[in-house]
This record gives sequence, structure tokens and C-alpha cells, in this order.
Amino acid sequence: QLQLVEFGGGLVQPGGSLRLSCGVSGRTSYYYDIVWFRQAPGKEREGVSCISSSGGSTSYTDSVKGRFTISRDHAKNTVYLQMNSLKAEDTAVYYCAGEMDGCSDGSGWHRPDRVARGSWGRGTQVTVSS
Repeated sequence: QLQLVEFGGGLVQPGGSLRLSCGVSGRTSYYYDIVWFRQAPGKEREGVSCISSSGGSTSYTDSVKGRFTISRDHAKNTVYLQMNSLKAEDTAVYYCAGEMDGCSDGSGWHRPDRVARGSWGRGTQVTVSS
């Protein structure tokens, strides 16, 4: 089973940057695509970015394209989400999760129901405010 834990959330001013980390462990962790989701108060959980198991394919939701970058370091068993030019609307709890169907547009990576069973982290709060 996949275990995930998020680090790096906090309070940042609009226009600032944060880097989130997702520690990934488990015997088969290498084979999972990793997706960052977020959930703001009163809103549904949404997929933010996806990176394939090999790290060779990435996808982003439209609202973060050009501002967020996902990357993966298998040697450190860690997936990163670099968030730049943060906006108040980026405020949410951010979760990392494991999936198995790739990160292409047709894979449905952004849907929470595509996450492998039991493959959610506990989340880290990101607050963008002056």
C-alpha cells in the first residue's frame, strides 16, 4: 500500500512562493502517478497537477498553468509542487495522492474518484493572504 505525507504548507503573501513536498513510500511506490489535489472551504476537492510514475509526463489544471511546477525525485521518494505567483484563490488544503492511469488529458487524473484506494495523504494548509 502507498503511504504519502505532505510538507511545506504555510502562510504566504499574494505574489509569493511556496514549495510543497510529498513523501512517498511503499513497496510499489515507484509505479504510481502522483497527483496534487486541493480543497478550499465549501468547495469540492480538485486536481491541481499530476506527474507520471516515470516523471516524464505532467499535467496541470488551467488555473495554475505557468505558475505551478510539479517534479519528482525517485532517489528521495519525494514529489514537489513549486507554487509561484500565489493568489488568494490558491488558499486550500493541499493533498497528494496516488493513481495508476497516467496523466494525459483523457485519463481523468483530476478526479478524486480516480485515486487508488487508501492512497491519500493527510494534507497541508496553504493560506495566501496579506
